[in-house]
Amino acid sequence: MFGYINPDSPYLFKKDETLYKALYCGLCKSIGAGCGQTARSALTYDMAFTSALVHNIRGEDVIIERRRCAIHWIRRRPIAAVDNTTVALGCVNTVLAYYKLCDDKADGDKKGVFRHLYKRGFKKAVKRHPEIGEIIARETARQAELERSGCSVIDEAADPTAQMMRDISSCLLGEYSTPHTQKLFYALGKWVYLADALDDYDKDVKKGRYNALYRASGIACKKEAVQKFEAEWKFIFNSLFADMRESLQNIKFYFNHDLTDNIVLRGIPLKTRKLFYGNTCGCGQSEGENYEQKKS
Repeated sequence: MFGYINPDSPYLFKKDETLYKALYCGLCKSIGAGCGQTARSALTYDMAFTSALVHNIRGEDVIIERRRCAIHWIRRRPIAAVDNTTVALGCVNTVLAYYKLCDDKADGDKKGVFRHLYKRGFKKAVKRHPEIGEIIARETARQAELERSGCSVIDEAADPTAQMMRDISSCLLGEYSTPHTQKLFYALGKWVYLADALDDYDKDVKKGRYNALYRASGIACKKEAVQKFEAEWKFIFNSLFADMRESLQNIKFYFNHDLTDNIVLRGIPLKTRKLFYGNTCGCGQSEGENYEQKKS
């Protein structure tokens, strides 16, 4: 995960904001319990969203306690209790972070030097959940091969990340995994990959790194590429939004799912619009609403 999955905050209920932050803090502690303290620094809110989704689909209640942590040690704050699901998600986060830094190292990015900080946590995560390690290793290798070949087909380039998220979801959900949950996670994985490509477009071109959208467009400037391929790229993203909406309608949730609905139905389209056009929006409208009008 790359930190792109966020809610549309103005439309987020206070109860859901509290849950979201509690899940984030709970995952931080879960990473420490399962992968060591250093690995906690790689946590993103993407995994907090995944925690809310997996707990709800599995029917596992989230126990929230008021506790202190190393950063916020003066005042107790709501923190989700560590459980098997959050520890597994912590392992996913750690393995993904390690491979991301290895990829950065291969691309000549200075951030890649920090991969050694996560190596111990990576080994612990793979030992605790070898099936997750195998999935990520397999799809990461497939992704690297596609990038080395200079793949210019957007759907093909995004497939390894999408397959990875689908297969990880099956591991996390177990008997609760269905074709609808797999379709949702596949679409989420594909969206994350393409959102990252859109976000890093100009930087990747400047540094000579692979970028699926640049390979498809052949235009060195993101703004010009968006202008020329706006309809085509919007069709890809809107198809993913449609798959997400359809999947949500067919998944059985055991608890209130206002938080995950806000993120999937509003937060993800909003983030997409920002990546396409920046932070500007129509007067008197939320950015999510403005995107829905502009895409038609």
